[in-house]
Amino acid sequence: MTYVVTDACIRCKYMDCVEVCPVDCFYEGENMLVINPSECIDCGVCEPECPAEAILPDTENGLEQWLELNTTFSAQWPNVTRKADQTPADADEHKGEDGKYDKYFSPEPGAGD
Repeated sequence: MTYVVTDACIRCKYMDCVEVCPVDCFYEGENMLVINPSECIDCGVCEPECPAEAILPDTENGLEQWLELNTTFSAQWPNVTRKADQTPADADEHKGEDGKYDKYFSPEPGAGD
């Protein structure tokens, strides 16, 4: 098992999860984070820290596309190990919004540390 970041993170990117991760398995895109599934130790401490409820265990049904996305982009985006002041100003407006992947996803990397 591993944890994955879903589209609920897009345009929110609060980064609270990064602060608690004991193995630094988060990677930063322009407008979302992903988890490297091969680095995640399945501890689960990140899941309750996410204000957008974007982090889920991959054992839940229907998360195959998010496991693939996390795997792909964690290999391309820079590692992020501490919370930065990069939460978008309008993050709360996008929290809970449906269809964010189709509307806003960007494959561009973020800044990382």
